[in-house]
Amino acid sequence: MDFLLVRREKRGYVRPMSTPCWLLTVRSEFSAGHALRHYRGKCENPHGHNFAVEAVVQGDALAPDTGMLADFSLLRQDLNAALAGLDHRDLNQTPPFDEHNPSSENLARHIFRLLSPLAARRGVRLRSVTVGEKATQSATYCETASTLF
Repeated sequence: MDFLLVRREKRGYVRPMSTPCWLLTVRSEFSAGHALRHYRGKCENPHGHNFAVEAVVQGDALAPDTGMLADFSLLRQDLNAALAGLDHRDLNQTPPFDEHNPSSENLARHIFRLLSPLAARRGVRLRSVTVGEKATQSATYCETASTLF
């Protein structure tokens, strides 16, 4: 495992060897309505948003012919495919949000799980999905290894 590799420096201390990593980000948006169940406040009433969505993918090798990790247009195409079932919908009537609260947190997880296998087909790992109801607030979902060792 790369994170266990170390290199001895001239002064006698050990530092982890670095592994190259590139992060690519694509953004899109969708419009939808929802009402938050079991919430006390204005958002328990039906309302809508233009949701901003950001997906970050990670990889450690560039294609030798292009010098690219992945094609941005294909990544954005995959993101838009994952969002298609949410756009211009009443999320409270759209699975899985007909049973689960359509919060930004749950939306980010849902989109992550739709997008993750699409990213893998492109040779990259989906690192995170962020969903914002407006510019000043967002929820980010990511999955991490349960243990490091």
